[in-house]
This record gives sequence, C-alpha cells and structure tokens, in this order.
Amino acid sequence: MAADQVNITIPTDSEDHQSVAYNAKIGAVYSPPGIKDLESLNNASVSSDSQSNLCNGSSAVTIAKANTLRKVPNSNTKKPNFTLTHLSKRPPVDIQFIDLKYSVPEGRRRGYKTILKGVNGKFKSGELTGIMGPSGAGKSTLMNILAGYKTSNLEGSVLINGKERSQRRFRKMSCYIMQDDCLSPHLSVMEAMTVSANLKIGKSVSHSDKKAIINEVLEILGLQDCLNTASVCLSGGQRKRLSIALELVNNPPVMFFDEPTSGLDSSSCFQCLCLLKSLARGGRTIICTIHQPSARLFEMFDNLYMLAEGQCIYRGPVTNLVPFLSSMGLNCPSYHNPADYVMEVACGEHGDYVQKLVVAVNAGRCNTALSKALEATGQKLIANDIAKETMPMKPNGECLNLPNGSSKNPGLVPPTCTTSLLDSSENLTQDKHGFPTSGFHQFLVLFMRSVCIIFRDKTLTRLRLVAHFIIGVLIGAIFYGIGNDAAKVMSNAGCLFFTVMFMMFTAMMPTILTFPLEMSVFVREHLNYWYSLKAYYFAKTLADVPFQIILTTCYIVGVYFITDQPLDATRFFMFLLIAVLTALVSQSFGLLVGAAFNIESGVFLGPISTVPMVLFSGFFAKLEDIPFYFQWLPYLSYVKYSFEGTMVAIYGLNRSKLVCNRDYCHFKYPSAFLDEMSLKGDMLTYFIDIGVLSGLFVFLRIVAYFVLRIRLFQNR
Repeated sequence: MAADQVNITIPTDSEDHQSVAYNAKIGAVYSPPGIKDLESLNNASVSSDSQSNLCNGSSAVTIAKANTLRKVPNSNTKKPNFTLTHLSKRPPVDIQFIDLKYSVPEGRRRGYKTILKGVNGKFKSGELTGIMGPSGAGKSTLMNILAGYKTSNLEGSVLINGKERSQRRFRKMSCYIMQDDCLSPHLSVMEAMTVSANLKIGKSVSHSDKKAIINEVLEILGLQDCLNTASVCLSGGQRKRLSIALELVNNPPVMFFDEPTSGLDSSSCFQCLCLLKSLARGGRTIICTIHQPSARLFEMFDNLYMLAEGQCIYRGPVTNLVPFLSSMGLNCPSYHNPADYVMEVACGEHGDYVQKLVVAVNAGRCNTALSKALEATGQKLIANDIAKETMPMKPNGECLNLPNGSSKNPGLVPPTCTTSLLDSSENLTQDKHGFPTSGFHQFLVLFMRSVCIIFRDKTLTRLRLVAHFIIGVLIGAIFYGIGNDAAKVMSNAGCLFFTVMFMMFTAMMPTILTFPLEMSVFVREHLNYWYSLKAYYFAKTLADVPFQIILTTCYIVGVYFITDQPLDATRFFMFLLIAVLTALVSQSFGLLVGAAFNIESGVFLGPISTVPMVLFSGFFAKLEDIPFYFQWLPYLSYVKYSFEGTMVAIYGLNRSKLVCNRDYCHFKYPSAFLDEMSLKGDMLTYFIDIGVLSGLFVFLRIVAYFVLRIRLFQNR
C-alpha cells in the first residue's frame, strides 16, 4: 500500500451490509445508498471497483494498520434481501444511432432550424448513460428521438441490436419517465400499481402473480410504507420512485429518464441515481438527461454523452473525460467538478474548442483513449442479467458469457418463496399484439379507474354536486310557484332559460379545467404503450355520462316541482331529456376545448365561445328580428335548440290556459306566448331539437377524439 494512501473498510456481520470507504489521497468519503435494498436489483457479478461498491455495497473488507471494527446497526430490524424474480424475462437491448439530424420549422418563409447536426453514438445494456449539454444543445431532443417520441423532420437511422428499429416494437420494450411526475393524484400507490400491472402485463399472468410482482417492485423501491397514500400526498423522491415502479412492472429493457433529479434534494438525488445504477446493473439500458450534476452524482454514471450546439463533444466513460480533455489541451483544475468544467467548455468559457472536440470525437479519439484506459486498469465488462438469474462465475472471478443473461444451469437460480417465473414469449422480432392486453380489457380497467377518480375528485364531482344543490334551492326560492301563473310567464321563461344556462356552464367549465391536467397522465401512459387512445376515450366518455345525468336529474327534479311547473309526467320527462342533452353537449364542447387548448386558453375561450350561442338562442332576440344576413347563425347554436325544446315541453302541445290572478293576463293561453317568441309548440319541433342535440353530442365527441390524435402526433 502506498504511503500517501490509506483504504479503510468496515466488515459487517449483519445481513443488511453497509460499507464506508475513505481515500486519503483524494480526500473523499463515499457513503452507501440510503435504500439498502437497491443492491438486490443487481444480480450480476461485477468487478469489485470503487464505482460498483458505491451502489452495490460491500460485504466485508479488511483494515490495514488498525483493529477490526464492528458496525453498529441502526435498528434491530433486519430487512431480507428481495430479488425481482417475478418480472418477465427480456432480451438485452443496445441502441445505436448513426448520423442523426433533426430540424424544426422557424415559421413561415424562415426555413428550418437544425437542432441535431449528424450525431452518432451507441448506448449499451447494463450501463447508466447520462446525456449532458447546455440549454439548447439538443439533449432532450436526442432522447425524445431515441425514445421514438419524435419522428418528423428526422434524418439518420436508429438501430436496435444492429437492426433497423421498428417504432411499435421498440415502444413496447421501452419506457419514458418524464421530468414532471405525471401521476393520477386521486389514486393511492397500490391502486396506481394495480392499474399499471393490469394494463402492462398480459391476461396470461394470474392475479396472484401480478400481486407478487407489485409487492416485489414496491419493496425494492422502498414504497411499502405508503401503499395507501394518495399520489398527491407523496414527497418528491417518492413520486419519482413511483413513476419508476409503474413502468418496471413489465421489466422494460430500455428506460429513458428526463432530468430524474430535478426538484429533489441532494440525498434524494443520490438515492435516485443509486436506483438507476442498480437498474442498469440488472442488464437494462438506462439513458437519462442530467443538468449539471454534483461531482458525487456525476461519477455514478458509467458513460457520458456530451452535446454542444447540436454536436457531440464527448462520448465515453465518465472516468475517461478528464484525460480526454487534457489530451485536447483542456486541463480540469484540481478539486473542480468535471461536470461543471465540461459544461464550461461546451459554453465556450475556455475558448472556442467545440469544433475541435467534435472533430476529435468523430475521429475516434474517445474510443482510442477508452481502450488504453481499459488495458491500463484491467477493467472487466459487466455481464447482462436482465433475465434475473444468478450469473455463474469462472474460477478466476470472471462472468461466464451467456446470451441474454440466461443461465444454462437452472440449478444456479436461488430458491425463493415463489418459484413461478414469468417467461415472456416476446422478443425483438415478434409483434403479435399492438398492446399487452386487449382493447376491451383496457376499456374495463380504464373505466373503473375513471369512475374511482370521479368519485374522489372534489372539483369534478363534489363541488358540482354542492353547486347544483345550492343553485337549485336559490332558483326555487326566487321563482317559487310561478310555473302556472299567467301573469308571470316571462319570469318563468327566464327561469327556464337560466336552467339551460346553468346546465351548460356547470357541465362545460369543470371539464375545461380538469381535462388538460389529465392530458399529461394520458400522454405518458399512451406513449409508454399502456393502452390505446380509443380505449381511453371510450372509458372517459362512458364514465362521465352517468354522473352528468345524475347531477342534472337531481337539479331538475327539485327546481321543476318547487317552481310549480305542469304536473304532467310527459312534460316532466321531456324537460328532463332536454336538460340532460344540453349538459352532455356542453360537456362534449368542454372536452373539445380542453383537448385542444391548455387551461389558460380554455378558461377564456370556453365562455367566450358560448356568448354567440346564447345571443342567438331566441330568448334575447326573436329569430324574426335578427337581420337577414345573420338569420342562419341561430341554427349553429345548440342553446337555441335547448331553449326551444324547453318551451315546447312546458308551454307547447296544446297546454290548457294558465291561472290568472289579475284583471288581465296577456299570456293566459300558452300558445299566445309561443307565438310571441316565434316558436312552434308541436311534437315535431321537439323531436327535431332532440335529434340535433343528440347529433351534436356525437359529433363533438368524435371531433374531440381526432383533436386528441392530432395532439399526440404534434408531440412527435
């Protein structure tokens, strides 16, 4: 041992191993991960270097020039080692991209702006790769292209294990975990995991095996203590781990992370990267963008892909970054974070070295330096064990080379409490089904989830129920007993028109406010191949309709009888049908606005777009009084058909004369009032109104569906 370097390690006798390593030469202390079960994700046998010890722990080491120390456990409770033995076996995936060029339009007659300028690279399984670069360098664009989220205005090729990539097959074997944790706020951790397992794992897997998978993943990721906690109540680190757990249930061999440490404290960042490191050690291809990490986090990456001005200025092992920069005349100062230094180089703070580095990378100088570094250190490559089987060892400590991480000797698999391993027949060349489950099964799962969310959503359900009750009592108190009074026909018409308006706004505005928030969750789940757009949309539609009908019925029943409308079952159900259709059409219109715009734009455009509809409804201005060049506009207003149908139900169909308590009542006969409003009171008019409202409901739902499809394609 060198005189200026002392290595200290602490052996332990307990099962939950920890180690602390101190290097006197560099003066750095490395602590183990905060989650002791992280090493259980790594069943591969790796070379015992400082980097692997950092994430995987060390069982026992000796101390030079000192007596043996014993670790004092933090608690008397010992956690058993958990392994992901129930996850389906997947083949390893290497991603290679050649001469990728990507451009975006800058506007009319301004041409295109090039984001990526012919970048090349290869990301291997079993490695944690970080993509870095200044703002606007193209790191997020590159990852979106590799994940298959961007396909337009793209040149070059992406290869999977040396073969041309199929977008559908690749999306089935990969997942994308976004920077913002897009989770359903009203579902608990266990409920979210159950939905994920039911959608991402085929029906061939039994319910008990799915539950075993969920429990394994939650135990490994340290989420067992918050099974019944709503997602909205989780901490930042827990939300990030839950996002990973939701995608891990079907064991994707490729995982993309967009800024996984964003918004987390230093301890949570370290635990998050330890988790990603362990996932990579399990044979997965882990790719993530990272924004200027600390030195402690930076050294946890296996490989770095550095971008500047849409070009690659370094690709290779993190440990080889500083020597490579030194060979280019860029010497990183001592005690300086290499991540900060290479970022400064990319920004041009040390001179114009970007093009020089690009030329060097394209000439293969990174690979040459890597080969020399591997020869000098004798570093061994990490075997792929994504099949979750114990890797047999040679007598000299090297891993046997087994394809796809599958052991040839089944006796080497350690015994577990359950021995039913889920063998996946899926490989890179088979494409039997578009999604893991059938469309009807997706619809059932999503329908039950939507119903659960509606029950728990205060904005969409509880506040609407309270509003219907309060407004119903208020309307009943103001217009009490005027429905059969000939002297108050105009006031009663105002009451009925207000009912139409109330049905319209209470159905439209909550949808405009809540649906854009659900869009982020839908986009994440759909692009990660959980379910189809059709299954989601039908489930969303059918789950919303019953609640809207119930709320409308409760309001109409109270207002109708308090205001003393005609006690005729036919008229009552005619009035109720018009109110329900008005609410459904308004809800469909709100869904269309919410799907097409964000919340800020939708809140403005939704009410504003209804103003012309209200103006041409026939209540404020008779249809015959509208100028001839505007007389076609009322037929585009669904409020006109709602108001007309309401008038027919209450005053049409040859209703008998009203009660008049004054000397003279001009509208003693209801037909006189309909003539004054330029309305007809026959059943044919009512059926036309019903048909138009029903057609508008179907039409708006179809248009909203295609708007959602357009939004999905725009993301690409």
